[in-house]
Amino acid sequence: MLHFGTDGVRGVALEELTAGDVRDLARAVARVLTPATVVVGRDTRESGPELERAIVEGFAAEGTTVDLLGVVPTPAVAFAAEREGAVGISITASHNPWTDNGVKVFAAGGSKLSDAQQIDIEREWHALSTASPVVALGTVRDATGFAGDYAAHRAGVAGAGALRGLTVVVDCANGAMSAVAPDVLRTLGAAVVTMNDAPDGRNINNACGAAYPQPLASRVAAEGADLGLAFDGDGDRVIAVDRTGRVVDGDTIMAIAAVDLADRGLLRNRQVAVTVMTNLGFHRAMESAGIGTVVTPVGDRSVLAAMDEHDLVLGGEQSGHIIHRAHATTGDGLLAAIILCEYLRRSGRSLADAATVMHQFPQVLVNVRTDEPVQNPAAAIEDEIAAREKELGGNGRILVRASGTEALVRVMVEAESENDAVRVAGELATAIVSRFGGHLEGSH
Repeated sequence: MLHFGTDGVRGVALEELTAGDVRDLARAVARVLTPATVVVGRDTRESGPELERAIVEGFAAEGTTVDLLGVVPTPAVAFAAEREGAVGISITASHNPWTDNGVKVFAAGGSKLSDAQQIDIEREWHALSTASPVVALGTVRDATGFAGDYAAHRAGVAGAGALRGLTVVVDCANGAMSAVAPDVLRTLGAAVVTMNDAPDGRNINNACGAAYPQPLASRVAAEGADLGLAFDGDGDRVIAVDRTGRVVDGDTIMAIAAVDLADRGLLRNRQVAVTVMTNLGFHRAMESAGIGTVVTPVGDRSVLAAMDEHDLVLGGEQSGHIIHRAHATTGDGLLAAIILCEYLRRSGRSLADAATVMHQFPQVLVNVRTDEPVQNPAAAIEDEIAAREKELGGNGRILVRASGTEALVRVMVEAESENDAVRVAGELATAIVSRFGGHLEGSH
């Protein structure tokens, strides 16, 4: 049985996540959220059109009007939902391979679902029978024009010519940003070199994009570009690369933005929302700048909830989900990229120089594929964790958590020395395998 994870529902397309599953999910969303209109977009996966048809069937059966956006980034779905006061559906599995697909749901106005809404939708969903007859009652409309509205809005954040003189290499991950991000950056005056911008339904995230920035680093060096920008398949993440080939992750991009906003008096309540995965170096940098941090569980849904609770304008994740709440309701890789590039042009700094705002503590992440999903892995090895934390003292950090989307336990260790981080992560991962079974899937 499928469930909501940290960001929507995912599974192997048309096998674990069938057309019947997403049709009934749409019906459940319609019954719980009772929208008059829903906007639906998808990324470039081969399975997208079939799942889109099923979602249309589900909403139509409930009498809901469906506006089809076509292939658009997930943040464009949120943008359309905000503009229309509608519920939003993005058909995507984010950074997962093309064989997977999923559904992200935005509440009316483009906000993330609350925990209570997710629970209610899931309960209604699981009560439906995929064999039940579906009778179309709702209206389906072409809303592909919203892609242009989204692009124009994001470009307007920086203004015409704001990136003139900047040369940028853009890795589109063969995903939904392929037809959007390069054009927007060119509109702003940047010289743009593109890569992985020819989606064929199966090459999305294939050794490219935000989760695999090494080819981008090589291309930036070869082109003599100022920086590189890598999006993920649905465009809600961005990772940067400086002209030396150094990868600049979401933590550092956030740190640059936080200090800049604070210096200009625009960082509301002088705080930033981050997750438990955020690098210790980020926290140290914020302390030095007199900026507070609000720490949340993993997932931009949790970050957004904290931002709304504390009235914040900036938050995000190490993975590149960055939320500029003054301009958007959710994480947006293109928006974060524009704001970063505008800062570099305005300040006259290189990305390499700007990235010195924080020192990255060596961080090692080991994934353990367990035999069955694990609910609270840290509690099972709390003695081992306590012993290693004592070893690291105040110059390191340990996080052991279960994946929200699959049978994985993630062991993250930060330390002053990479050798220490590797050793401790390996020891704790081995303890997880001993306790729950399974095997190590590698580290980074």
